[in-house]
Amino acid sequence: MSNSAFSVVEPSGRSKKLAAAVVILYGIVTIAPLIWILMTSFKSPSDAIAYPPKVTFEASLEGYVNLFTNRSRQTDEHMAQLPPPSTWYDEIVREQNMVITGPSRFLGRYTNSMIIGFGSTFLAVFLGTLAAYGFSRFKVPLKDDLLFFILSTRMMPPIAVAIPIYLMYRQLGLSDTHLGMIILYTAVNVSLSVWLLKGFIDEIPREYEEAAMIDGYSRFQAFIKVVLPQAATGIASTAIFCLVFAWNEYAFALLLTSGNAQTAPPFIPIIIGEGGLDWPAVAAGTSLFLIPIVVFTVVLRKHLLRGITFGAVRK
Repeated sequence: MSNSAFSVVEPSGRSKKLAAAVVILYGIVTIAPLIWILMTSFKSPSDAIAYPPKVTFEASLEGYVNLFTNRSRQTDEHMAQLPPPSTWYDEIVREQNMVITGPSRFLGRYTNSMIIGFGSTFLAVFLGTLAAYGFSRFKVPLKDDLLFFILSTRMMPPIAVAIPIYLMYRQLGLSDTHLGMIILYTAVNVSLSVWLLKGFIDEIPREYEEAAMIDGYSRFQAFIKVVLPQAATGIASTAIFCLVFAWNEYAFALLLTSGNAQTAPPFIPIIIGEGGLDWPAVAAGTSLFLIPIVVFTVVLRKHLLRGITFGAVRK
């Protein structure tokens, strides 16, 4: 058979331009809401609810000040008796005829999200890697049934098991605790972790481990020094997906937490301002909430792209 039968047809210049236009349009549509949220966080409350919406405005840090502080409205007589503001954020609050009464609860909720999100992600990836290696390398009885059972735990919506979990956590004393939320998110994410990582480990030739064990390595040493470096791409990709779920999860966080372990997602929507929601503060909280996910994804972006496509074409 001639080599011409296997020649690759290059896309035309028009096709490339069309594909580029579609990608650029998709990027604009995707990032536009994020840019608008960031812009709203620097607006004043009146500019945030102006109609038609304002694209140009005088930037203000009022939303961030309102996010991190609790304030109390005072009379003009009381405000006149106060000493001059000592900080820039105190000055912003004084312009609203208010005084700062203390810090808000946002920083604590943000810290809870960091602890629970990254803690559950680490555990889910750690346990998922071990389970995926076992399913990939050993003869496990009823392996296909077990894998399907693990996957089936992701099929039901969280609200379907929310009440049983709430009752169980209340009996065990795990309600509104960091440990309880980490265990719950780990249990939910392990199924995704096992299925993703098994595909990556299946792609790693067994001969690499066998050669290492012939050289004197134990099975565990071969796993640490041979398999894990080869599976780094899959581990990074899986970690991103697990973190996105744990970071954004709302239903369980709303039902099972109220104070000590409450995360940012159920807290941000209840930020109240004068006459309703303080939209600049909500936008400020949302913008800050996006930063860890963006940084984590950017750091692992090379692994993410390769991890999504890895295994699509087998040898």
